[in-house]
Amino acid sequence: MSTRKAAVIDMGTNTFHLLLVEINDGDFKTIYKEKIPVKLGQGGINQDRIAPEALKRAYHTLRHFRNMIDGEKIEHVFAFATSAVRNAKNGQEFVDEVRKTLNIDIKVISGEEEAMMIYEGIKLSGSLNGQTELMMDIGGGSVEFIIGNSEEVFWKKSFEIGGQRLLELFHHHDPILPDEILRLYDYLEEKLQPLLEAIKTYKPNSLVGASGTFDTLTDIYFESMLQCKLTGQHVFELPSPEFHRIHQMLLTLNREERLQIPGMIPMRVDMIVVASTLIDFILRYVPVDSMTCSHYALKEGAISTLLKQVTTS
Repeated sequence: MSTRKAAVIDMGTNTFHLLLVEINDGDFKTIYKEKIPVKLGQGGINQDRIAPEALKRAYHTLRHFRNMIDGEKIEHVFAFATSAVRNAKNGQEFVDEVRKTLNIDIKVISGEEEAMMIYEGIKLSGSLNGQTELMMDIGGGSVEFIIGNSEEVFWKKSFEIGGQRLLELFHHHDPILPDEILRLYDYLEEKLQPLLEAIKTYKPNSLVGASGTFDTLTDIYFESMLQCKLTGQHVFELPSPEFHRIHQMLLTLNREERLQIPGMIPMRVDMIVVASTLIDFILRYVPVDSMTCSHYALKEGAISTLLKQVTTS
C-alpha cells in the first residue's frame, strides 16, 4: 500500500494546530506539528463574534500553515473549526474568505461531532481500558464530555462553557477571588446538569482528560517530581492529591507568579485557573485516586477517521 501524506488543521478557540502526517497501512507517522495561540475567541466570544484582531491572527496563522503544507506537497488537507467559529455571527464569512484566499476548505463541526472525534483520539492514544470512563476535553470555547469505554460511547455532550468564556465571565481579579470561584461553581452546577444526570446513570469510575490543560497540569507535576516525559508517550497519570496541590497553588498566584511555575507555558497561563476549577468540580462527582491524561485529542481523532477511510478505500 502506498504512503499518503495528509495535513490536519484543528482551529480551536484558543489554539490552532497543524499536523502533517504520513499514512501507511492503517498507521500514521507525524512529519511535522505546530501549535499557535491564535486566541480566536479573545475579545468577542461571549458576544458571539470573532473580533477583528483575532481574525487578523487567524489569517496570518493559516497563511503560514498553507506554506508548510505546500512545502511538503500535500494535497489532502482536513481543516476543521470548533466552538468560536461555530457560534460566531461572522463565522461563515471567515470560512468563505479562507476558502477564497487560501484554498483551505474549513469544516465547521458540531459539538456532537467534536465529542466523537475527541473520543476517537483518546481511543487511539491507548488511554482506555475495559471500564466505564468519563472523558473530558476543555477547549477555549466549549467543553466536551464523553462517557464510554474502549468499545463504545454511552453518552456524549458538548457544552459552550470553555476556558475563554469562563475566563471572561468569572476571572476578573488576579489572583482569582474566593467569591469568583464560588460563582463559577454555581454556574457549572447549573450548566452541567445533563452531565451530572449522566454520571448518576452510567457511574463512570475513572476520568480521562484530553490534551490542552491536562498536558500542562501533567507537565507541572512531572517538573515538580524532577522527571521528564518520555518522547513518544501519549498517556500520563496524574494522582488526584497532586492535582489538588497544583490547583490550590494556581488559585493563590497572580499571572506573573503562575508564569514562573516550572512546566507552565504562556499559552495556558490565563485560562488554567478556570480550567483547573472545572476539573476540581468534576472530581467531586467522579472521585478517582488518579486521572489519566491523554496527549491525543481532536486532531488525532481526525487522523483516526482518516486511517479508517484509507484502509477501507
